[in-house]
Amino acid sequence: MVMAGAGVEKRVKAQVLSGFRDHLPAQMLLRRTLIERFRTIFEAHGFEPIDTPVLEHLEVLTGKAGENEKLMYHFLDHGNRAVGMRYDLTVPLARFVANHQNDLPMPFKRYHIAPVWRAEKAQRGRFREFYQCDADIVGSTSPRADAEALAMVAEILDAAQLPNFVIKISHRRLLGSLARLAGIDDSASETVYRSVDKLDKIGRDGVLRELRDAGVSESAGLGLLELIGRSGNPANLIASLRETAAGDEIALAALTNLSETFDALAQLAPGRSCFVLDLTLARGLDYYTGVVYEAAVEKPKVGSVSGGGRYDGLVGMFAGREIPAIGISIGLERILEVSEEFGLVQVPGSVCDAIVVFRDDVFADAAALTSELRAAGLRIDLSLLSNRSYGDQLKYADRRQIPVAVIVGVDELASGKATIKNLRNGEQFSVPRSDLVAAIRASA
Repeated sequence: MVMAGAGVEKRVKAQVLSGFRDHLPAQMLLRRTLIERFRTIFEAHGFEPIDTPVLEHLEVLTGKAGENEKLMYHFLDHGNRAVGMRYDLTVPLARFVANHQNDLPMPFKRYHIAPVWRAEKAQRGRFREFYQCDADIVGSTSPRADAEALAMVAEILDAAQLPNFVIKISHRRLLGSLARLAGIDDSASETVYRSVDKLDKIGRDGVLRELRDAGVSESAGLGLLELIGRSGNPANLIASLRETAAGDEIALAALTNLSETFDALAQLAPGRSCFVLDLTLARGLDYYTGVVYEAAVEKPKVGSVSGGGRYDGLVGMFAGREIPAIGISIGLERILEVSEEFGLVQVPGSVCDAIVVFRDDVFADAAALTSELRAAGLRIDLSLLSNRSYGDQLKYADRRQIPVAVIVGVDELASGKATIKNLRNGEQFSVPRSDLVAAIRASA
């Protein structure tokens, strides 16, 4: 309440800004479970955690991310400095590497899980504050680095228990070369990237319309769509494209890079069939320079859950020299949404292993037992329902989905035993105090 005058209270409306969210405990437990799974995989591959500030100088964030940049929150701070809130984790990484390049052994493998902000039009699945989950290898041009990042994406999507995912792979410079082969001038390259990137959303007619608006002829647009519409086994498709692009050094270099990446994937992720060469993949961000990828769940039709690629020029904008990099971004929010909708990942309903319930006359003994159980490494809630019956306390524990109750009473204390109630199946039994920790772990 806020006082609005003598004896008058003004109610403040409880509301959340559009595009921002509260997260209930059950949602946070799922979020934490997935983040810990992803963190474990990152670190198993040798990636190390970093963090960067929420606010950056505006000039650090501008001119590097195309459409996303238009959604940036920015303002003048109290020192009259132009600042912006990070809209992704890649541009801050590039600045970070430039600042610390003398302290970082190369290649440098990092992961970063943190919130970002974009002034999106708020709608289902699109938020103005959301978490990104990124991993990058900085300082290596090797296709093996690209392959390791892609293999890790497959492991992460497995850990999220996402079914039927496909990881589509292409090369940013290959698309530009195919556009030239179709008769499209390089001056229209940005339109080509952005239009083709929306092919799934706007269809062939929409892509042709956007190309026409940029001055691309109908025949050239159709020629491009025919070239990027090819599909098949990656090795066979790459061989076919080598013949089509004979004489185009940029295209041939891109195809060699793709071939080496797929060869390395066969070694790093043997037996997997989820990796496909998809020539329609463009990725809309301006800073991509090489291999790009997007992972999507086809059935059910979930859509994109991860994306990224190589961006060899971005770090150099800050470092003053070219420093190659490959990055992946996991669609944590989308995966959480899908997991909730389809019940993909099962998590406990409570952080507690057990709750200690008691009558007020044995509070001191209940508190001592609680401390003893916590010291043994258990997560124990001590009931705060004073002067309430055991039944009320057990109903409260059940509502919180705490799996086990330890009942402390005069009889239990006198006998040196403890009564355990399994709140999932209703079973109740007594054990010696010396066996209590093991009994809780077995029942939780």
